[in-house]
Amino acid sequence: MGNKYTGKIFTVEILAILIGLIFLIPFYYVVSNSLKSFSEILTNTSSLPSVLQFQNYVNAFEQLNYLKVFTNSLIVTIASNIVLVVFCSMAAYMLVRTKKRISNVIFMLFVAAMVIPFQSIMIPLVKTAGTLGLLNSIWGLVIMYLGFGSGITIFLYHGFIKGIPVELEEAAIIDGCTPFGVFWKIVFPLLKPITVTIMILNSLWIWNDFLLPSLVLQDPELRTIPLATFFFFGQYTKQWDLALAALVLGIIPLLIFFFSMQKHIIKGITSGSIK
Repeated sequence: MGNKYTGKIFTVEILAILIGLIFLIPFYYVVSNSLKSFSEILTNTSSLPSVLQFQNYVNAFEQLNYLKVFTNSLIVTIASNIVLVVFCSMAAYMLVRTKKRISNVIFMLFVAAMVIPFQSIMIPLVKTAGTLGLLNSIWGLVIMYLGFGSGITIFLYHGFIKGIPVELEEAAIIDGCTPFGVFWKIVFPLLKPITVTIMILNSLWIWNDFLLPSLVLQDPELRTIPLATFFFFGQYTKQWDLALAALVLGIIPLLIFFFSMQKHIIKGITSGSIK
């Protein structure tokens, strides 16, 4: 019986490894082709590079104006995460602790907003943003990310806060803590696991987003990394060697962030499932 069970586990592990390797195939193509010359990419995309063309990265770095577009992406991602965490955590807390029908209605509206396709509201969004003066502005883009990210962020916070004992807050109030102080001094520190999880998920989305910044940011000086990478693809010429090197340059900061926070996202997911 034990050998049979061990055999099943071994089979599942082999299957998981094979599936993992399949998911890594796109990364192989991106990295290997980013180190080839343009002619070699056209000749054989699947082979390893015959000569490592590190000059691709140097050229992509210069033509992207990488430090500028990296800074823009970093500002948008960090600012969007801050406003999402601050506003959505407070909103979720009030929705959980306010035992009224209107709280359930508002929460359901946020959840329902998660299933609305972005493409269906692109045109009204651009018109409204133009009226409010939010176009061609990094901070206007941050405000839009607050709107689009609120649904999933409030949903995750809502489920986590329900597992926090009310007695902790009541004890703080008896000690003279204000409602604002109760949240920031008692409740919010307990939200660290889910907050890190939310920040990682939102960072993956915001950092890699192309469509919304392409609608909002027209000034070349405001381009994010995905927008800047897109301009390697012209009407008649596609600079695959530089574009793929630019993609790798864009992925590296996100990979560093993700792996440094990996233990926190696992902790957040497991804590949320237990609660």
